[in-house]
Amino acid sequence: MNRMLGIIFTLAGAVMMIIAVINSQKKKDVVDIGPIHVTADERDHNNWMPYAGGVIFIGGIVLMASSKKTR
Repeated sequence: MNRMLGIIFTLAGAVMMIIAVINSQKKKDVVDIGPIHVTADERDHNNWMPYAGGVIFIGGIVLMASSKKTR
């Protein structure tokens, strides 16, 4: 049971870290006058997601390493 939970935590943590990297930078329209479009890169200031993903990832690895083999 701990091994399966560890795998789930490891995968969830990895997905959270990947999503945080992808969503950290977005393009935003600054000026939109007729045919002239000016965009700027806007960084997301939500820094908790990569840290939470890292903690969940490490926790999953610890759960997998500490689980007993049944065979």
